[in-house]
Amino acid sequence: MDANNIKLGVDTKCSGTVAVANDVVAIIASLAASEVEGVSSMFGNITNELMSMVGMKNLTKGVRVSVLNHTVTIDLYIVLDYGYPIPDTCRKVQEKVKSAIETMTGLDVADVNIRIASVEFPQSSKPSSTSKKRKRKK
Repeated sequence: MDANNIKLGVDTKCSGTVAVANDVVAIIASLAASEVEGVSSMFGNITNELMSMVGMKNLTKGVRVSVLNHTVTIDLYIVLDYGYPIPDTCRKVQEKVKSAIETMTGLDVADVNIRIASVEFPQSSKPSSTSKKRKRKK
């Protein structure tokens, strides 16, 4: 079995095994984290950012999955929206990610570690200098 797959428990009534790719666990974590209010986006490396610019979406961006004896540890790198309380938002992300992975895969999640990579500020409501209307001289 590939090292990038997690073997799930075997059902004695059926033959065969079920394995989940680490990327699948990362996608579940990324989507769950992105659903929490106050999370602006996941933070990726320069390769992920370049892929996004050419239209290739990487759903595992900002997520690292480690597995040891069917126990998963998730590291998330996120960008938060300005104005949301960091401890509360991170707690909600941890709870949502842990619940989603455990429910969808049956794996135990030991830790959901969060690194705040950046804060997204709201767009300024001031018009830019190029869009200002010029006064006519009379």
